[in-house]
Parts: sequence; C-alpha cells; structure tokens
Amino acid sequence: MSETAKTPADPPRARAEIDLAALRANVRTLRAKAPGAAFMAVVKADGYGHGALACARAAVRAGAGWVGTATPEEALALRASGELPADVRMMCWLWTPGGPWREAIDADLDVSLSGEWALHELVGAARAAGRPARVQLKADTGLGRGGSQPGADWRRLVAGALEAEAAGLIRITGLWSHFACADEPGHPSVAAQLALFREMVAYAEGQGARPEVRHIANSPATLTLPEAHFDLVRPGIAMYGVSPGPALGSSADLGLRPVMTLTASLALVKHVPGGHGVSYGHHYVTPGETTLGLVPLGYADGVPRHASGTGPVLVGGKWRTVAGRIAMDQFVVDLGGDEPAPGTEAVLFGSGDRGEPTAEDWAQAAGTIGYEIVTRIGARVPRVYVNE
Repeated sequence: MSETAKTPADPPRARAEIDLAALRANVRTLRAKAPGAAFMAVVKADGYGHGALACARAAVRAGAGWVGTATPEEALALRASGELPADVRMMCWLWTPGGPWREAIDADLDVSLSGEWALHELVGAARAAGRPARVQLKADTGLGRGGSQPGADWRRLVAGALEAEAAGLIRITGLWSHFACADEPGHPSVAAQLALFREMVAYAEGQGARPEVRHIANSPATLTLPEAHFDLVRPGIAMYGVSPGPALGSSADLGLRPVMTLTASLALVKHVPGGHGVSYGHHYVTPGETTLGLVPLGYADGVPRHASGTGPVLVGGKWRTVAGRIAMDQFVVDLGGDEPAPGTEAVLFGSGDRGEPTAEDWAQAAGTIGYEIVTRIGARVPRVYVNE
C-alpha cells in the first residue's frame, strides 16, 4: 500500500482557527466597560484552549497591562518566552506546597497567598533569592474555594504579610477575591461578597497594607457590575468571545465576537439503507435511505460525548445533528441524502457569521457551559492563528 503526502492545499483533518483580531476587539470592548480600571487578560488553561502566548500577545497589543494564569508553571512559561513586554505584570494564583516560589520571585511574578503555610514557604524563598516577592493576598468573600476566611484567618494572614513586608521580604501588591454568582444577575451573594470584600480590604489597609491594585471583577462582573471594578478587572472567557452565562445573553448580545472556529474535513460520505444502526450502541437508526458523513473528531479531541445525538454541525450550508454516539476519534452526521464530497468542511462551531453553530450552542447541546467547550479542545487539533 502506498501513501501520498498531503500538499498544503489538502484539507486538514481538523483545525481550530483562532481569530486574534476578534480577541483584540473583545479586549477593547471589555476595557470600555471599565475605563477607570487596569485590565488583566486571563490566559489560564492555555488561553482557554486558544493558545496562551498568542492570546496574551494580542491582549497586550489591545491594551492589557496585566496577564493572569492559574498555575505558576503557566506564568513562568509565558515569562520565559520573552515575547511579552517586561513592564507587563503577571500574576498566578493556584499554589500547592513545594511550588516554584523561588522561580516565581526571580521571574518577577505576582503570587497569590490564601494561607499562612504559603506565606511561610514564600518568605523562605525570598530570603534565598535575596529580593522581595510580589504578593497578592486573596480573601474568601463567599466563593468557598481559595482565599483566606474573614475574621481570625484574615487577620493572621494580613499580620504575617505586613511583618514580612517590614522585614523587606515581600511587597503586598494586591488584595483580591472572586465572585461565586456574578453570572446570575441579582443573585444576593453578589452584593454580600462586595460588602465583605470592602470590609476585608479596609481592614488590611487599616493595618498598613498599601496595595497597588484591589480586584474582584471576573468576566460577568466586568460586563455588568461597574461597582465591582475597583482598580483592575480580570476578564477570562469573555475575552475569547464566549458568554459567561446564558442569563447574561449570548456573546452577540454582549458585543463580543467568538475567537475560535473548530472545523474538520469529512472523511467519508456513504449511502445507507433505512434501519441502519449508527455508531456504538445503535442509539441512532436511520429512518430511511440516506447518506452519512463521517467527521474525524471525537471525545479524544475534546468533542463532548454528552452531545451525542444533539451536537450541531454545519455541513454544506445546513445544520446537521450528531447521529448516535460520539466516539473517541470520530462521529457521524446524517446528511439526509445530500452528497458533499469527502474533504468538505464540517464546522462544529465558530462566530455564527456563516450560520454555523457557536460554542454556546454546543454547551446547550451537552448540558454544560461554553468555557468547557473551548478549553477541552485537545492538542491533536492544531491551532491556526489568523489576523495576528
């Protein structure tokens, strides 16, 4: 059996096209919502699946002065790239014992502390480095996740941080928190968290903390809660043109443009009779004679198996629906007798400009959120950057 190498003109198995002009436009839209605040571009989870470095570069070009990641390893990789301006501040917040504290200090990262154990480890690393660490203290105002509890825990963390600052080992650069329900307009926890955040900030500042920034606003708060903008906003999913939640409206309603378009090339088109079972378990049986199209993407690529039988795909200008179960590497659509050629583009989601589904449509089909749809697209799918 002989094989023929593909030429550049051959259609790819699959690709995720990342429109950096759309990302820059989204950053400008979000910045306009909070004109008095600095802007942190959150690029955790490899830029929500879009590519952290390319998206960070684009966001900085659109006016972001900060870049945020979850893990220190993500931030260290961005800093090591040398492709972001030295004056762009970089913050990371998900630390575990034994983390790369010294490397973070050497890379001039802002590190988030939620507990005394982390302060103890960081102070040791700062002594070894011979330079102060940049520290942001996180308050748990009601999310119940990371952050120091109000009351005695917060008082001890603030006292320890101020003592380390007086010794020249750290510099308190920020006080921050995170909303639990900002994507649900009018939820009572939002006002309660804002009030508690102000109280915890006031306590720290009353004890002598002089942070550069105070921040709590994620994507939904940036879009809808100007009273939460403080000194800095931290948009994540909205920067990529995906709505933070259905209660806030679609991305188009919010003036945002989806950045990722996920496509694949049909691997096979074939005629089958009525009564033909399709994919594992035969959860779909053709109602009559038809044509089936094979899409070479599956749950190993991040296509959610929960969207079996419901996921929308645009083929030949028409919406199709996943027929039967989504398998590890492929799934089937019923083409209803149409006969597109193998290699024809199948669009799983995109901006919607061509009538194609969006990531939010896939989220609805899978019973999840748009965040999960874009972040789960795997490494087998190449990212192709346009309008860079």
